[in-house]
Amino acid sequence: MRRPVKKRAKLAPDYVYNSEHVAKLVNYIMERGKKTAAQKIVYGALDKIKTTTKGDPLQTLETAIQNVGPQVEVKSRRVGGANYQVPHEVRPERRLALAFRWIIAAAKGKKGKPMMDRLAEELLAGAKNEGEAVKKRENVHKMAEANRAFAHFAWTKK
Repeated sequence: MRRPVKKRAKLAPDYVYNSEHVAKLVNYIMERGKKTAAQKIVYGALDKIKTTTKGDPLQTLETAIQNVGPQVEVKSRRVGGANYQVPHEVRPERRLALAFRWIIAAAKGKKGKPMMDRLAEELLAGAKNEGEAVKKRENVHKMAEANRAFAHFAWTKK
């Protein structure tokens, strides 16, 4: 039997936008403990969004997270000697984590521009339901749809 899930510490909101999602994005961008460098990237990207769209960058970030986060994904399940890809609904915490991971990976995948510009472009594309991160979500949804026949193998809570 699995152990119960630990209560996670609540992340303090960032000091510029007073948003937990921005603080979490900074932590996802951060490499080797360089938080100020990560903050420069995230705040620079949000400022660039503010100047290009003349709108609220937090709203753009929230829309991008909603558009990129997957609703369903497949998990491998072994039944009778065969492995099946069983579709499962994605928990909100994991949906947020995957959205951030895919947005950052898509931004890092582009070359030739500073990271803040690439992140801003990917966030704007995600808000418009376009871009690499949204393609990744579509692929995950297609995989879950293709394996819908195995949904009856999903784990049941007792």
